[in-house]
Parts: sequence; structure tokens; C-alpha cells
Amino acid sequence: MSWPQDDAKLDRVRALMGDRGLDALIVRAPDNVLYLTNFWGMKGYDVCVFPREGEPVLICLEASEEDAASTAWTSEVRLFAGYDSSDPRPPLARALDVATSATAEYGTVALELSLGTQAADRMVGEPTTFTADWFAAFGPAEDATPLLVEARAIKTDQESERMRLANDIAAAAMEHCKLIIQPDMTEAQIAAEWEGFVHGEGTGWEGKVELALGFSLVWSGPGIQTFTATTSRPVVEGEPTLFEIWVCADGYWCDHTKNLVVGQLTSVYRELEDGLMSVYRDAIDFARPGANLPELDRRIREGIAAMGFPGQPPHPICHGVGARAHEPPYAHQAGGGEIREAMVLAIEPGCYIEGGGGLRVEDNFLITANGAEKLSPFPDGIVSA
Repeated sequence: MSWPQDDAKLDRVRALMGDRGLDALIVRAPDNVLYLTNFWGMKGYDVCVFPREGEPVLICLEASEEDAASTAWTSEVRLFAGYDSSDPRPPLARALDVATSATAEYGTVALELSLGTQAADRMVGEPTTFTADWFAAFGPAEDATPLLVEARAIKTDQESERMRLANDIAAAAMEHCKLIIQPDMTEAQIAAEWEGFVHGEGTGWEGKVELALGFSLVWSGPGIQTFTATTSRPVVEGEPTLFEIWVCADGYWCDHTKNLVVGQLTSVYRELEDGLMSVYRDAIDFARPGANLPELDRRIREGIAAMGFPGQPPHPICHGVGARAHEPPYAHQAGGGEIREAMVLAIEPGCYIEGGGGLRVEDNFLITANGAEKLSPFPDGIVSA
């Protein structure tokens, strides 16, 4: 999908490059290519050479030429073949040849040397990873990751708008599931309904989304345990069915945890919901420009411990969201950093019962001068179906 060039974003990157004395960034992670060019590739072979001065170069598969022409902000696109009858090497090797040629004139360049995770390309199921040849090809390159982390932590108005689309699609899919969930369904069946709605209805959403993809983990009742798979367990009447869900809309993400209940919620879960929502609301109120990220982590964990769940949850309670579902900054009591205006943060307290069961709530929040603005229209807590 075509979007106007986001100069506020690109100017910030160039200013940071100037601060570090970098002539060019050479990026290959699909989310960084998207961030700098608006091009979301099919197979992850694509490269952006982004200079501090002058025009960027997008290097992509010949098969993606039309996609690049319709979506990319770069005026210069260099193509390489997915298959070459005289070259048995994989496509990434040909992309590297073009990239080294495109960077020959630059002095100090930077690569994603310390990249820990990256978003997937549009094919998703078989991500393309970096090779040793890639890291060796550009000589003594600097690390581009800290610069990109700093730039990406602050969202432009365009980025916020694109993330709102992902949030709206996720909420609409939850409304769909709210209407059809039944105790005789399995976790996998209701998860498939949610994912199918995201892909089927979110693709083309409001005429602004070319491709929407949904990803989910769904657990019900005693099946609620973090970092476990969705199964054929049935939806449990009277206990929450928890949807840990992500939507990617043309490369921009949302990350939520929403809960539905069929029938009357048990008193045990009503009490658990009341306690966790109190912790959650306190965290949202705390999340303002200048607030301390380590203190946010401590605050949430102390509140959950006071509910009778010491040491929980076993996952981060706050992280950034943008061109990845999980990106810096992260809140950690032994770390550092502060909340800044125009960040988008996922806040996600949770507590889990030994042997199975528990609750998590999560939404995405745009940090404004007046506090945290919730991006999803779907309610938090446990929603009656």
C-alpha cells in the first residue's frame, strides 16, 4: 500500500547518522527495510542502502519490481534475479553483490550487527536469515542496530496511523469471535476464526491495508499457561478464554491479550480480574513522558505479588511495538531508560496459577503529553460473549 514519504522519520535517522559519523546504513531485516523505504518484501532477500546524504537505494528481487514501484519511497531500485541460469548461488548472494556495488563510494558504513530479532517478510513461514558472507562483505562496518533502535522508539504520526489500523483489525476480529464462541469449540477452532477474520476482512481494510496477517495463541480455563501452544482443548464455560494476538498490517503491528468468557464468570476469576485490572490501570496512569521504565516494571510486579503471585509474570510487562510486534524499549527493573512522548508501548501484566489457569491483559498505548492513549477499541478485562 502506498503511503506518503515519512520525512519526519527519515530525517531523524539521518540526524542520528550525523551524530555517529556514518555515511550509510546497509539494512537487510525486513522491518528495517520497511522502516526506511516502505517496501515490505516477499522473501527477505531485499536490502536498503540508506545514505546520510543523497538518495537511498532499494535492492530487491526482479519478481518484486511492481511491488517496489507501487509502494517504495526510493527513486532508485536495483533488481537481482531469483534464478540465474549461469549462477547456482542462492538469491541472497546476488543481492549481496548488488549491495556491495551500491556502497563502494561510502566510507563509514553500518550493518545490523547486534540484531536479536526481526519481523518476518510477507511469506512469514520460512524467514531468510543472514549469512557469514553478509557480515564479512563490508569490511570494518559499525553496528547500525543501536541507531535504528533509538530512531524507531519514537513513532511519527504516520506510524501511529498505521498501527491504529492493525489495532482496529484485531478488535474487529475479537468482536467476531465474541459472537460465535461456544463451549463445544476447541481453542484451535476459535483461534482459526480469529486469524481467518484478520486475513479475510483485514486485507483491504478501509482501502488502506494491502495485506493483513494474524497470529494467535489461544488458551481456555486451565489451559492458560504462558509460552504454551494452542491445542484441541475445549473452550471452558465460566472461565476466560485468553487470546494472545498479533496483527501485522502492511508491516506495522499490534500486540494484544484479550479475554472472552462464555456464561457466568466464576467468582475466583472475577476476583482475579479485579486485582489484575487494578494493577493494569495503575501502570497505565504511570506511563507518562519522563516516567522511569525500571520503576514501571517494579510497580507492576509488586502489585502482582501483593495479589498472591510473587515472582510473576515470567515475561516482560512492557515493550515497544511498531514495525515489529516486540521491539525496544523494554521495561526491566535492573535496566534503564524512560518513557518518552510518541512511543507506542504494550503493557501486559499477567499472573498464572500453578497447574494451569490464570489471566493476562494487554493493549497498546500511544504515549502523549497527557498520558497513555489506548489504541484498541476492544475492552480490556474479561468480556462476556
